[in-house]
Amino acid sequence: MNPLNHASTRLFDKLLAPLERLPFPFAIVFASAVFGVLALVAFKHLSAQKRIATAKDRIKAHLIEIRIYQDDLAIVGKAIGKVLLRNLQYLGLNLGPFVPLSIPFVLVVSQLVVRYGFRPVEVHAPGESILPGRGAMIEVDLARERAADVAGLRIELPQGVRALSPLVRVPAEGRAYQEIAAVAPVAGEIAFVLADGTRVSKALSAGVASGPLQPERRRSGWSGLLWPAEDTLAGDSPFDRVRLEYPERRMSFLPDGPAGILLLFLLASMAAGLLVLKPLKVQI
Repeated sequence: MNPLNHASTRLFDKLLAPLERLPFPFAIVFASAVFGVLALVAFKHLSAQKRIATAKDRIKAHLIEIRIYQDDLAIVGKAIGKVLLRNLQYLGLNLGPFVPLSIPFVLVVSQLVVRYGFRPVEVHAPGESILPGRGAMIEVDLARERAADVAGLRIELPQGVRALSPLVRVPAEGRAYQEIAAVAPVAGEIAFVLADGTRVSKALSAGVASGPLQPERRRSGWSGLLWPAEDTLAGDSPFDRVRLEYPERRMSFLPDGPAGILLLFLLASMAAGLLVLKPLKVQI
């Protein structure tokens, strides 16, 4: 999964570089529109276009049949059954091509989320009195079989970051929590170290984003599809998850953070697809 994410990240670095000076919604809309058109072209070649057109024509024919023979219950009943069957066929013909298209869909959305879905951790003045809840929360989950090792966990913070709370450990669950605050711009890493020397890290950006922002790293390989900015944890790592709570980017009239990015992506890609549907002569 990690090599695929590395290639995807390099590709998006180049594709989105010309849009960096524009407000971020324009970059999302542009990337989404391009994907919508490309996905429609791919759908055209992956789907059985003639069978889709035939299914649509037969559905229309059966609906006309219902209209013409509306006083004959036997004919209407059979026609309704045919419409339902043709609808199932039509749905199957359309849904089949979306299986191979789902992988690039997830890759594109995940790249947009880590690039535009979050803001860097807020930077506080060095002498400022920071109340609990105004910092960023760190969460650690150990693998079930290594839960007791959380007792020996320590967290090493980069310069410019200080702890707002003690490290709270829950040995029965293999979890730990700590609230932190940045008092200077930071582009570094938080280190998580167990008593046996096992160490993993999590990127931290405060003040100014130094690249894509990803709240967590997980051991699961599938999570790499959702969080491509940092490598997944090793499969044999005692750490199951390390998380840093980044603030979600505000999306004004849309939901904040990843939900807003996903919704904007869907709206823009669908709108672009509808605009070129007839010119590309795609049956859908």
